[in-house]
Amino acid sequence: NKTKKPADRLIFHVDVNSAFLSWESARRMKEGLPDLRDIPACIGGDPAKRTGIVVAKSIPAKKCGVQTGEPVAMALRKCPNMVIVPSDFDLYVKCSRAFKKICASYTPVMESFSIDEVFLDMTGTSLLYPDPIAAAHEIKDRISDELGFTVNVGISTNKLLAKMASDFEKPTKCIPCFQKKSLEDVASSGTRAFVLGKASEKELTEAGIRTIGDLAHAWETDIQTLIGNKNGHQLYQYADGIDDSPVKAQPDEAKGFSAETTFNEDIVSIEQVDPILLAQCDIVAARMRRKKEKMHSVHNLPHPRFPKTAHTRQNFQNATDITDEIYRLRQNSSS
Repeated sequence: NKTKKPADRLIFHVDVNSAFLSWESARRMKEGLPDLRDIPACIGGDPAKRTGIVVAKSIPAKKCGVQTGEPVAMALRKCPNMVIVPSDFDLYVKCSRAFKKICASYTPVMESFSIDEVFLDMTGTSLLYPDPIAAAHEIKDRISDELGFTVNVGISTNKLLAKMASDFEKPTKCIPCFQKKSLEDVASSGTRAFVLGKASEKELTEAGIRTIGDLAHAWETDIQTLIGNKNGHQLYQYADGIDDSPVKAQPDEAKGFSAETTFNEDIVSIEQVDPILLAQCDIVAARMRRKKEKMHSVHNLPHPRFPKTAHTRQNFQNATDITDEIYRLRQNSSS
């Protein structure tokens, strides 16, 4: 990909709309039950005890003021008739693999970015798919018709702009986002659109850099002074819509396999942690299967902010590359 000029590349970003809620809704509809997306509903917590945290919510629940991450008891005070459904991680893995299988049938180069989103490198597929927007609609419609849930498809010349395009308008859209138009459209968006951590965002905000437009007009050296040379350079490039990173069907060679996630907000409950753990375990397991490797143990490493946290290790009875086995052990080690 790096040998191609930016204008020659064609990248899709496919993102499941409200993944956990949509996947549960698709299953319930097959059983003749109401579509959770059309009624006040949430995923997470214990429906009988009405405890736990809202992991995902429907649009009708959002209109009642329900927020992701808040206690179910608080959400029920805002929306007394809300339907509560517990998380089902086996279902999420099954649905994730099904939608990725469809996406992978359109190009030999697909990067699994998370449990509910992928990048597709469609560069050089013009003979098969002469109209990129029509191809995106075909992918979207196949997933909806065959699996019962919806996706957004962002289309652009690089991964950054394709991902931003898929976030422009939801749900169930195919949005082209090319250089000139994209910079005009996102200039007023907050810097968090680039998935900044809270500390970096705070540094920029205090320096008067609040939007992508502010970033584009700032000096690169000023940004680097605030958040470091490497991150500052990358953010400065992003603000100009520049991203030459390739879509990777295979991850870079590594001695071990790991996954990490940076959050915009503090994670305060096990209910919030569980779906993140599942996504990380699925990414690690997929990487191992591609390399025909298996793991013998799971490690928890202390974060620099919490130096007194112990480094722990848990071993499997038998080496594994199965998402569910890794998730169950990882879940136990974090509880």
